[in-house]
Amino acid sequence: MDSSQYFKTLRETVQAALVTTTRTVNRLANEDLQFQRTANPGVGNHLDEKSERLLKLAGDLLKSAGNATGQRVSTLEDVDDVDIHWRGIVDVIDSLLEKADTCLDEYTGMIKRKDAPTPDAGRDSKRTKSTNSRLDWSLKRANILKPQDAFEKKVNNFDSGAWKPLLTTKPHARLSLEESLVTFVDEENNTQYRHPYEHEILSMQYPSQVYEKREPEEYLPVETTTAIWVDTFDGVLEMLAELKQATEIALDLEHHDFRSYTGLLSLMQISTREKDWIVDTLVPWRHKLEVLNEVFADPNIVKVLHGAFMDAIWLQRDLGLYVVGLFDTHHACDILGYPGKSLAFLLKKFVDFDADKKYQLADWRIRPLPDEMFYYARSDTHYLLYIYDMVRNELVERSNRSNPEQDLIEMVVQKSKEVSLQRYENTHYDGANGYGSRGWYNTLLKSPTLYDGEQFAVYKALHQWRDETARRKDESTSFIISQQVLSDVARLLPADPKALWSLLDSNARTLKVNLEELFALIQKAKASGANGPKMMDIFRRSPGALDKPAKAVPEVNANAPAVEELRTGRSQLWGDIAMSSVWDESTKAVLSNEKLEVLPTYHQFIQEASSSAAAAKEPQNTVASEPPAAMPTPGKIVDKEFTLKGGHKRKIDDRDAESEAEAESGSNHDMDLDELTEPEAGLSDVTDVADDDEDGDQSSDEEEVGRPTKESKAARKLRRAVETEGNKEAKKLEKEAKAEAKRLEREKKVAANTARAAKKTALEQQAAEAKEGEEEDEERPFDYGKAESVLHPPRAHGKEYKGKKTFNPYTNKSGNAPKGARKLGHVKAGKTATFKK
Repeated sequence: MDSSQYFKTLRETVQAALVTTTRTVNRLANEDLQFQRTANPGVGNHLDEKSERLLKLAGDLLKSAGNATGQRVSTLEDVDDVDIHWRGIVDVIDSLLEKADTCLDEYTGMIKRKDAPTPDAGRDSKRTKSTNSRLDWSLKRANILKPQDAFEKKVNNFDSGAWKPLLTTKPHARLSLEESLVTFVDEENNTQYRHPYEHEILSMQYPSQVYEKREPEEYLPVETTTAIWVDTFDGVLEMLAELKQATEIALDLEHHDFRSYTGLLSLMQISTREKDWIVDTLVPWRHKLEVLNEVFADPNIVKVLHGAFMDAIWLQRDLGLYVVGLFDTHHACDILGYPGKSLAFLLKKFVDFDADKKYQLADWRIRPLPDEMFYYARSDTHYLLYIYDMVRNELVERSNRSNPEQDLIEMVVQKSKEVSLQRYENTHYDGANGYGSRGWYNTLLKSPTLYDGEQFAVYKALHQWRDETARRKDESTSFIISQQVLSDVARLLPADPKALWSLLDSNARTLKVNLEELFALIQKAKASGANGPKMMDIFRRSPGALDKPAKAVPEVNANAPAVEELRTGRSQLWGDIAMSSVWDESTKAVLSNEKLEVLPTYHQFIQEASSSAAAAKEPQNTVASEPPAAMPTPGKIVDKEFTLKGGHKRKIDDRDAESEAEAESGSNHDMDLDELTEPEAGLSDVTDVADDDEDGDQSSDEEEVGRPTKESKAARKLRRAVETEGNKEAKKLEKEAKAEAKRLEREKKVAANTARAAKKTALEQQAAEAKEGEEEDEERPFDYGKAESVLHPPRAHGKEYKGKKTFNPYTNKSGNAPKGARKLGHVKAGKTATFKK
């Protein structure tokens, strides 16, 4: 029997056993075992024995599967542990099924078995595509000792002040180290150290070969070059001596951030035209790698990197290395307009090399380094200098050095300088407000979940506890508690430690020793948040704050010169028309010491005029009194309030029509009757007219308010009396004005009644004439040639024709037959008139 037949038989046997087992389990689940246990104690004991046996078998199977897949499974002591550890069990089963699927594919020949590359098995091939796109779990999350525990210089994760560069010496310096290490205050009002090589980077000139087109230097085959593993300081010095002789070097880094709070620079790859080096940066003496600044800070050696945005940060944070003379091929791709900007795209485009980027997710702390990971790390820099030659030549060809906007090579150089000038800063965390790069503010701002007071308080407390624990243990916050678990705990608010344990994932279960402490923290935060703010209250109180704390308000200098308010004298909408009388040219006389005189308002003038009239009753010692203080003086214009009403056309009733006819016929008065019927009709005229000028001439109201006003003879006399003869004469003339107003009102009513009667008579006469015409029409035969159109009746000015009634040929066609029911109003679907207002 061949292998395929054997596999088929084995598969059928296993499948039949699984089906039988599944059916048996389903039948048992449908039985009322609890009733059987209660009714027959012997059955209960038998069930307990079988449960313990099955639980032991399941635990052994899970442990065996965990060892095969690299997963860790907790011991199942009782049935409740299955629910508690359910997520871990699911992870083991998923990993086991994934591995079984891969093995089956290899066994059946669907894919080839993945072997580690060797010098005789394809390391020189440019096409090194892995047959399996999945990365083994052991390479993703290696269970190894933390290398940072052996570092000679420990990392201080609780240092929240200004991060000081690790430099002890400064090679290739134009500005000494002491002069470079100065502090400044950033935009967030935090004190920071300046970039030690800021002066050198800004003032440097790249070598001339960067701006020249040269023949690309072909890369050497992999098998003809050597890749040297450097994990001793003597090896670093030997490498440094060879690097000093180069004019260009290629550089790349591998980073790990899952088992470290700030991250670990785990590997450094350096290549020249002839040789490759893989430098171990997790050695205890890693701080001594600062000696590489003799090459990295040398402006005469071009350092070629791809996407060096984070590489520049990691180098200075962990090793105290700074890159001077950077050429970033990522920015070259961007400026050249390539469809792809990754290193894998460049390798495929220029070298026809398929890079397996799954190792980007690998745990680069693994030692010794597997051959596959070693080869991947080497390939990142082995071809990079040849790629640099190709993109540099294309940039030079497409550049116009005389035009800065078309100088593409200079654009790449300037952007590379900007990348080199980046500085590492300590991570800030504000547990109360959530500000900082590791705070909760930005996370909740993007979260769809809305927490109430208790949930929000638990979320903040748990988030702060996670950050402090991660700093103390030098672990990433996601390793302590993932964001999903943190959200679930805050949302569900577990009622006991067992419920809390069930919410923790496989990684967070290392916190078993802190379970009671964590539950107590949750209960305390829940109690404090019962009356605390909700999540949305924080966002409403500080909208748009994001991750920036509030800036300090600058102090006001009392001796600083006062800043005058700028005010335009010309309206952008109305042009040169004065928006208020206080800004008109004629009011310049009221300006004194650059301050506007406060002019009396309309109501103030009326009150003061009335009080002056009352005071006139008292005995006067003088013949002529002074004019009232509140009266506007010549040359002053009172700024009156006005209201713009809607422009609807007012219907003219009979009374208004009569008034207009009376005005056109030359009535013996020119006074506004609406104004005279007001309680203060006499005095209102005084404020509605313009004042006399210096020559005694009367100024027109049309020049001030844009419309003429009517003024009675009595009102004019009253105004002049108030100005010249005093309050006694004003009171007398005020009475005359009121009497004249009453008389005019009576005349107006009489004229209205007369006009109404005349109109009524005219309408009656018109109706009689129309009736006579209809009787004459009935006597003579109907002339169809002169008949009006029924479909298109004549209309006058868009209104219905109001002459003779329109002929309707369908009138009375039914005779005396009963009429049908009237048509009801249309009822729209889904609506009812029950709640109609």
